[in-house]
Amino acid sequence: MTKEEFQTYQNQYADKIEQMRKAAHELHQSVNQIYGDNLPYGYHLDMVVEGVREYGHLVCAVEDDVLPLFFAGFFHDSIEDARLTYNDVMRQARNVLTEEQALMATEVVYALTNDKGRTRAERAGEKYYKGIRETPYAPFVKLCDRLANVAYSCSGDEGGDNRMKVVYKDEMGHFLQAINPHSSDQRFLVPVEMIEALAEILISDLERDEMLEQWGA
Repeated sequence: MTKEEFQTYQNQYADKIEQMRKAAHELHQSVNQIYGDNLPYGYHLDMVVEGVREYGHLVCAVEDDVLPLFFAGFFHDSIEDARLTYNDVMRQARNVLTEEQALMATEVVYALTNDKGRTRAERAGEKYYKGIRETPYAPFVKLCDRLANVAYSCSGDEGGDNRMKVVYKDEMGHFLQAINPHSSDQRFLVPVEMIEALAEILISDLERDEMLEQWGA
């Protein structure tokens, strides 16, 4: 899909996208979830969806998949952080999507929900990444999520704390390999443009060239 076509569909479905945005913001606000030190969690959701807006044309296969991509971006943390169940997410999705679209979107949200675990590694282990690799559009939405978190952590809005920047840099190689099914199916792509954007923030020019060459970017 061309970027122009994807933008046309965004304009065409703007009212539904806004309906999703408001519902997701209200949901996370209802459980008093914040982002960073004191930002409403909707700030993060909007950043993730900016990734969908910017790069969605690279993975979106057909018009019917446009709205599920946006829904997954807005609701990707709704099970993990906002106390919804899988069926709750389906009900939310059915408010704006067809049954087939709602199932696709809910499957992405489910795939992006961390496993139970005491540590970061346990919560995002092989079973978690396997679910992402096997779910259409889940690698892309997860990459949008990571790009949003990295951009925020490196923006200076964390009070000068670079802890997460170091974590994300150390994880980068494993993370990209773990979410990438290396499929020829467009819906499973991990776009080179997004890898480059991530590398631009996290690593030096020399390291970036070496890593991009390794990933075939």
